[in-house]
Amino acid sequence: MTTKVTLIPGDGIGPEVSAATQKVISASQAPLEWEIVEAGEACIAKYGTPLPDHVLETIRRNKVAIKGPITTPVGKGFRSVNVALRQQLQLFANVRHLRNLPNVPSRYQDVDIVVVRENTEDLYAGIEHMVGKDAAESIKIITREASERIGRYAFELARREGRKRVTIVHKANIMKLSDGLFLESIRGVAREFPGIECEDRIVDALCMNLVQIPEQLDVLVLPNLYGDIVSDLVAGLVGGLGVAPGANIGAMGAVFEAVHGSAPQIAGRNLANPIAMILSGVEMLKYLGFDQEARRVEQGIDHVLRHKEYLTPDLGGNSGTQEMAAAIVESMK
Repeated sequence: MTTKVTLIPGDGIGPEVSAATQKVISASQAPLEWEIVEAGEACIAKYGTPLPDHVLETIRRNKVAIKGPITTPVGKGFRSVNVALRQQLQLFANVRHLRNLPNVPSRYQDVDIVVVRENTEDLYAGIEHMVGKDAAESIKIITREASERIGRYAFELARREGRKRVTIVHKANIMKLSDGLFLESIRGVAREFPGIECEDRIVDALCMNLVQIPEQLDVLVLPNLYGDIVSDLVAGLVGGLGVAPGANIGAMGAVFEAVHGSAPQIAGRNLANPIAMILSGVEMLKYLGFDQEARRVEQGIDHVLRHKEYLTPDLGGNSGTQEMAAAIVESMK
């Protein structure tokens, strides 16, 4: 029996890295069927929105999607396709597994961190307005329900993956009510998981710890805004967004994504590094229960990263997007 997956190629380099990902994930022999739909800049002229209703409908029907990067306008227009997907589909957990990969330049070793970010509220709820003509106000929303839900997801992930510690990240020393509620709620959840250590760190101190002793950190759980910033910081520790997978998980489904930008300046030139989106495909395979197939792809990626002749220019090689994908497929055989 095949599993139907929605594939959204995206903008800029999105179609190239999506094609590479589809090729590699299909070669894993996981029984998938792809339903390809368009979202992003190209849809605005036709539908008046970068996220047409039929795209949401296909994700709701299939319950699993993977997407390439989609351009977000700065300061005007549609706020964000990514944010809209998370809110419309109630994808409450943004999860990034970030680890050192073979031959990917990094100042750090032994980094293996999972960042679990609450995805639906905080300042990213987008509740803001002007106060007169010279001031703007944005409202930070933190609820006990959402905080407990993301905390429980983080602890369940830690238990499932055999991880030892969950760190709650906050700024409750200053925002005593909102971040205080986040901290209090997850501390309550932690009591349900006595075998997993629970600690908390103030977000600025955590950032210092990340650049000093990242190998000592395990699972981080954060509100939306801090999670967005810290997840990119951790990606930088292991080589950048070009090797950072992303997942958005909800009770009724999931959307996996490459978290880097659409890089329109190199679109269509077969130069883009497809690793981030392929690794997102690996996370999708694990989510669907295809662990053996996921491991096969991971082994293929690790093998190819050890050979410079297969790497794209950002990784120090001279290969192209599709050639790198073909090398991963070949190594999986």
